[in-house]
Amino acid sequence: MKKILISLFFILIGCNSQSKNSNTNNKGIGPVSEVIFDEQINQNQAKSGEKMFNQLCSSCHMINEESLGPAIKGVINRRSPEWIMNMILNPTEMLQKDPIAKKLLTKYNNEYMYNQNLIEEEAREIIEYFRTLD
Repeated sequence: MKKILISLFFILIGCNSQSKNSNTNNKGIGPVSEVIFDEQINQNQAKSGEKMFNQLCSSCHMINEESLGPAIKGVINRRSPEWIMNMILNPTEMLQKDPIAKKLLTKYNNEYMYNQNLIEEEAREIIEYFRTLD
């Protein structure tokens, strides 16, 4: 019995870490295939990103709690930076084809994320701001 419980414990841990890894390894669908973070947060980018977030995103996304969309705090640990940028830049296709985005769409009552027509540099500034929240 003890061996069975130990085996089940390791199976559950393995399944849980595989799920987390698949979420953070998924790069999504869109123009961004690689994002490399500098060790230090770029404060200028983060300030620009915070300003854009407050203007364009804060009506649906709150920092610490769910609203019309997911809470932003911790998103850098839940998703790959490529996935986040592709969601910002290509929300329509992501919500139609990406398995994680489709689950989120269902969870949040089919509230579509609007395409804000940002460029990659602006999306990069927003995720640099997200890095300051963790």
